Amino acid sequence: MGVHDQLTSGRVLLTGATGYVGGRLLPALEHSERPLRCAVRTPDRLVSRVAPETEVVAADVFDRASLERALDGVDIAYYLVHSMGSEGEFAERDRTAAELFGAAARAQDVGRIVYLGGLGHGAELSSHLESRQEVGRILAASGVETIEFRASIVIGSGSLSFEMVRALVERLPVMVTPRWVRTPTQPIAIEDVVAYLAAALDLPAGGSRVYEIGGADVVSYGELMREYARQRGLRRTMIEVPVLSPRLSSLWLSLITPLYAQVGRKLVDGVRNETLVSDDAARRDFDIVPRGVREAIERALRFEDREFAETRWSDAGQPRPGLAGNEPGPRMIDSRVAHVPCLPAQAFAPIGRIGGRSGWYAADRLWELRGLVDQLFGGVGLRRGRRDPEVLAPGDTLDFWRVEVFEPGRLLRLAAEMRLPGRAWLQFEVTPDADGGSSIRQTAEFDPMGASGRAYWYGLYPFHALIFRRMIRAIARQAMSPPPRTPPHPVD
Repeated sequence: MGVHDQLTSGRVLLTGATGYVGGRLLPALEHSERPLRCAVRTPDRLVSRVAPETEVVAADVFDRASLERALDGVDIAYYLVHSMGSEGEFAERDRTAAELFGAAARAQDVGRIVYLGGLGHGAELSSHLESRQEVGRILAASGVETIEFRASIVIGSGSLSFEMVRALVERLPVMVTPRWVRTPTQPIAIEDVVAYLAAALDLPAGGSRVYEIGGADVVSYGELMREYARQRGLRRTMIEVPVLSPRLSSLWLSLITPLYAQVGRKLVDGVRNETLVSDDAARRDFDIVPRGVREAIERALRFEDREFAETRWSDAGQPRPGLAGNEPGPRMIDSRVAHVPCLPAQAFAPIGRIGGRSGWYAADRLWELRGLVDQLFGGVGLRRGRRDPEVLAPGDTLDFWRVEVFEPGRLLRLAAEMRLPGRAWLQFEVTPDADGGSSIRQTAEFDPMGASGRAYWYGLYPFHALIFRRMIRAIARQAMSPPPRTPPHPVD
C-alpha cells in the first residue's frame, strides 16, 4: 500500500471536537467512512454526540503520554485546539502544546497533520495571529507532513466573529465604532471551512503546505455589520471615533456582546490586521468555490436555530458571561441542572411525557394563564395539546411549542409558537454521570426583538425563575417515581 493509499484509508484523529470548528467538522469526518477517533480531555462531554462507531478517548495536549496513546495507529490527525480564551500567556501555552503534539505524532508515525490557523501577513501581526501561525510552523517542523489552512474570520451562527457582529447590530441602533471596523478582511463561511478541512483527507502526499482560504468577497467589519442589518431589516447608524484603544474596545465589547474582556482584547488586537488571501493555491488544489458574504450571513441566520444547539465558539471549556453565566449573542438564557440516581432513559421519561394532559410539572395554572393571554392576542394558546401522550417526533406541536429536536432518552428541544416580542426555545438534555446516575439540564432561551423584548424577559424573569426552578425539581422527582396511570393535569 502506497503512502497516498494509506493516508486516504487509515484512521483519523480529531482534536478539538468539543469546540466550534471541530464540532462542525465531526459529522463530515463521520461520513467519510474512515475509522474516526476523537481525543478530548473529558470524554463524557462528547460520547453522546458521536456516532456509535466513533471512538472517544481521553487526551490532554500538555500530556505527551496521553497524546501518544491517542495517536496510536492514526494516519491523519486534525489539530484544532488553541488557548485564546485561557488564562495566562496563551502564546506560550500554544507553543508548548504544538511541540508536544508534533513530537507525539512523529513518534507514532502519523502520516499527516491538518491544522487551522489564522490568515494575515507582514511583520506587524497581532500576538494572536502570530501565535496561530507559529503553531503551524512548529507542527511542520516536527517532520510530519502538515497541511495548514489559514482562514480569515469565520461566518456562522455561534462563531466568535459572527456573534460579535450579531450582538452589536441587534443591540445598538447607533454604534460608536473604533477604526478597526474599516479593516479589510475576506470572511469565509463555516461550511466552506469544514469543506476545506474535510477535503484534506484526500489531498495527495507532497510535503507540508500552507493554504490561504477566504470567501468570495473582500469587506470590512463595518460592511459586515451593514449587511447583517440589511438582512435583519434593521436600520443602524455607525459613528466612527479614532480614540478607542484595543483595551477600551475590548471592555466596550464585553459590555455589549457575549465576549468577555480577555477574549475581546485578543480579538480586537487581531482585527486591526488585514486578513486577505494572497495565494490562490487553495483554488487550484481543491474543488471548492467559497461563498460570498451575503450568502454566508443568510445561511448563518437561516440555520442558527438548529446550529445553536450544536457548537459555539464558547463551547470549548470557556466561560460564558451573562445571565445565569450563559448568554451567547443577544440571547437571554436560564439554564439549570438536576442530578438523579438513575439511568438516562429513566431520567428522560418524564421529559418525554411533558405538555398536553401531563402538564408542565410546575405552576400549571400560570401556564394556562399564559395560554389564555396568547389566545387573546391571536396566538395558538394551549389548545393544540400533543399528538400522542407518550411519543414525540420532530415537527410535532406541543401546546404552544413545536418539537424541533427529539432524541429519545437524551434530548428534547422545543421552539415557541406563542406570541412573543422575540423568539424562545425550551430544551431538556440528559447525560450520564460518572457515578452511574444522570444529569438533567433544562435550558430556556430567549432571543429578544429590540428593547421591548429585553423588557419582556427581565420583567417576567422572577416568574420564569420560579417556574423553571420548580419544573426541573418536579422532573427530577418524577424520574424517581413510576409513571402516572392517569393524566394529572387536564390543561388542553
